[in-house]
Amino acid sequence: MNQNRPLFSPILLIGCIIILISFAIRASFGVFQIPIATEFNWLRSEFSLAIAIQNLAWGFGQPIFGALAEKIGDRKAILLGAITYSAGLVLSSAAVTPEAHQLLEILIGFGIGGTGFGVILAVVGRASSNENRSISLGIVTAAGSVGQVVGAPLAEWMLTAITWQSVFLIFSATILVSLLFLPFMRAPAPIKKTELQETMGSVLKKAFSDPTFTMIFLGFFSCGYQLAFITAHFPAFITEMCSSITPSSVFNSIGISTTSALGAVSISLIGLANVAGTLMAGHLGNKFSKKYLLSFIYLGRTIIAAIFIMTPMTPTTVVVFSICMGSLWLATVPLTSGLIAYIYGIKYMGTLFGIVFFSHQLGSFLGVWLGGVMYDIYGSYTLVWWVGVCIGAFSTLIHLPVRERPLILSSA
Repeated sequence: MNQNRPLFSPILLIGCIIILISFAIRASFGVFQIPIATEFNWLRSEFSLAIAIQNLAWGFGQPIFGALAEKIGDRKAILLGAITYSAGLVLSSAAVTPEAHQLLEILIGFGIGGTGFGVILAVVGRASSNENRSISLGIVTAAGSVGQVVGAPLAEWMLTAITWQSVFLIFSATILVSLLFLPFMRAPAPIKKTELQETMGSVLKKAFSDPTFTMIFLGFFSCGYQLAFITAHFPAFITEMCSSITPSSVFNSIGISTTSALGAVSISLIGLANVAGTLMAGHLGNKFSKKYLLSFIYLGRTIIAAIFIMTPMTPTTVVVFSICMGSLWLATVPLTSGLIAYIYGIKYMGTLFGIVFFSHQLGSFLGVWLGGVMYDIYGSYTLVWWVGVCIGAFSTLIHLPVRERPLILSSA
């Protein structure tokens, strides 16, 4: 029984470290868009497609690594993911064509899948007591947000001193260093193969035939669309569209003298606000209906995004938007993963959440790729932003009829 397990454990702490590093690097890719496109004279859509492919590969890799973790053990799955992630960065640093970058982003995406939410949340969820599970998932998600806080500004700062290729190599080494903590992550033993074969098919069959699973799957799409679009394009959007920062402004006095720097800081502000947002979501998930909390979050995102795009962009509106959107940024993750665990059980949480997360990554692919394509066509991000507003409204509504009660599995 896991009822007496403490909230903080080596599994939780090491999981936070690994996901912090993984997400710090992932969140920095938007900062590289202009330097790489400028160096090679690429269209915006070409680099955007590379990031979009990364997100799609992440979506494919998530359920695969989740299933691997349940078969061969969590630490082995994380090790494989980290090596894949690191190799993708090393090879990308030597790529000089859009096609090469796009192909290698498949490796990076699969690497994120092996060091990200699918595996880490599942092992933390299995290791947590029922009363601590929601807040534990919130803490791990918040660690990913901390990574976002440091990732983009760190990359921006490093680019002032070294090339983007060198930054990629340093990031690659950092991922490998994180593996030093892995032996201390004494995860629960993997399920026996015979038991896995007998029960996984039954669980998947029940989930796929359940309308609630379909609703959760579809609802998570907009989360991926909005997050990936903003991560990949918001720094460039701010750089080009935000009003200039005056020498006498507060922003200039604290070292933010260009809209490019403001773009990197905005991603960090989103991550910083999300630390509080995800912790609060994890806490509230223990007390209130998760489906209604999710609907409220998507509604808040929709309203915030609509107001921002209808308002002239200034450094102040960028900061306000970043804080407000950031407070709801990854708040969906502990609630969605917690909802999956509550309805379908924790045994195959990694696989089931990985499947749902694939919808998130389909949205990520569309958000990143469509952002680049529509920018090249119209010279603006306005229309693709409104698409995100509409999709957010859809997610608000589709969570309302979700059946939030445990599904009885015949083979459980």
